[in-house]
Amino acid sequence: MTEIQNNKLIKTTEMYEEAARRYDELFKIMKDREQALIGAPEGKTHIVKAGKRVQFYLRKNKSDKSGVYISKKETGKIIKYTQKAYDEKVVKALNSELHNLEFLLCKSDNIIERIRKMYSDNPAEIKRMINPIDISDEDYKTQWQQVEYVGKPVAEYLPYYETKRKERVRSKSELAIANMLDQYGVPYKYECPITLKIGSRTVYPDFTVLNVRKRKALYWEHRGMMDDKDYARQAVYKAKQYRKNGIIPGDNLIITEETSTDPLGTDEIESVIKRHLL
Repeated sequence: MTEIQNNKLIKTTEMYEEAARRYDELFKIMKDREQALIGAPEGKTHIVKAGKRVQFYLRKNKSDKSGVYISKKETGKIIKYTQKAYDEKVVKALNSELHNLEFLLCKSDNIIERIRKMYSDNPAEIKRMINPIDISDEDYKTQWQQVEYVGKPVAEYLPYYETKRKERVRSKSELAIANMLDQYGVPYKYECPITLKIGSRTVYPDFTVLNVRKRKALYWEHRGMMDDKDYARQAVYKAKQYRKNGIIPGDNLIITEETSTDPLGTDEIESVIKRHLL
């Protein structure tokens, strides 16, 4: 059992991360356009449509209602003023959108944080009396970690590898994964059982890990003997069973592999953790 039994938690969303990314993108475009406007010529063009013909007039100031006619032969001049008019409209539109994004990022983040603190800032005795709609990442992490489970026993004849958390694992690579998860503060459970709905069998993923920010549990399988044909065949079969039960690589399943001549490196473990769990 690896999930916190509280379905009233506010579901996580990528909206704020996407809004922040969008803000940075639009801000850069706006600054580029503003810089281009610094070197733009003074005045604006007034465009008059006469049937299928288009005529251009240059207005030096607001009081100039008619403007000075610009011959179509002055293509370069027309292009500069047309681009200037376009850039001014773009900057105005981007300013409006950036204002909206600023409001969203400022107000919404503050409200979510305030709601979390309404629960998480209380003493433990008070917390037990409240059914919260959302809690802090630290509280969520603690509650997730405290859900008890019975792992798969490790046979005594196997080599002894002990993690920094004083847990026994089955291989050097699993030891390296466990210790690096601990180093980065990623909550994990070693060989925590799950029951597959399709197939009705209990399996023990090497690690069940938690992306705290997304409040999402993932499974991490390390295939340590992929040059062994029987082992590889079993690994493929297990992966297929996972997929049938909605446990999909790249979504909620992490797979790392090694052979006797190509071992798992700490750089690979670190890359996986940073990509999927932080």
